Amino acid sequence: MIDLHTHSLFSDGVLVPSELVRRAVMKGYKVIAITDHADASNLDFTIPRVTAACRELSKHWKINALPGIELTHVPPETFDSLTKKARKLGAVVVVAHGETLVEPVHPGTNRAAINAGVDILAHPGLITPSEASLAAKKGVALEISTRKGHSLSNGHVAKAALAAGARLVIDTDTHEPGDLVDRAYAERVLLGAGLTKKQAEQVFRNSRALAQKAIAEFSKIG
Repeated sequence: MIDLHTHSLFSDGVLVPSELVRRAVMKGYKVIAITDHADASNLDFTIPRVTAACRELSKHWKINALPGIELTHVPPETFDSLTKKARKLGAVVVVAHGETLVEPVHPGTNRAAINAGVDILAHPGLITPSEASLAAKKGVALEISTRKGHSLSNGHVAKAALAAGARLVIDTDTHEPGDLVDRAYAERVLLGAGLTKKQAEQVFRNSRALAQKAIAEFSKIG
C-alpha cells in the first residue's frame, strides 16, 4: 500500500508523525506521505518539522516516509506561489484540497491547483471534463479517496479521469488510526468507483510511480 495523503497532529490529525508512520508500517505500507493542512500561515513551520521526522523514521523502519503538504481552502489565486514555496521548503508531495462535495471549497480551486502543478488534486468533487483534461496535460494526479464524505464523488472522478486520460491515485486522507486501510480494501474502493480490476491495478502503479519520484526528490534534500 502506498498512501500519499495523510495528516498528523501538525494539522487536524490525532497522531504524532512517528505513531502515524508506525501504524502504517504495521498495516504493511511501503510508502506514506505526511501532508498536513497548510496555508500561507504555517508552511514554513510545518514542512521542516515533518521533513525531519520523515528522515529519522525512514532511516529506522522499513518504510519510506515522505514530507508533503496539503494546501487547504486557500484563495485560488495563491496556489502558484504557495506550491512553489512548499517545494522550496522541502515538500516532495504537494496535495491540493480539491472541491469536495462536503466542504465549502472556493470555486475555481480545482483549476488553479492543476495550473499550479500540484502533484495530487485530492477529492476533486464534481470535476469538469475540461479540468480533467487539463490535469492529464499537466500530469496532475486525481485522487480516489477512501475517506467518508470525500468518497461520495469517487465514481464521477473515475469516469472523468478515464475519459480525459488523466492519472488516478488512491489515498486515505488519514486523520486517525482507523482511517488507514490495507490494499485489499483500497482495491474494493476502486472497484466501487466503477473501475475494472485491470484499471485498479493501473491506479496502484500510478501511486507507485508518483511515490518513486518523490523518494528520489527527498534523497536530494540535505
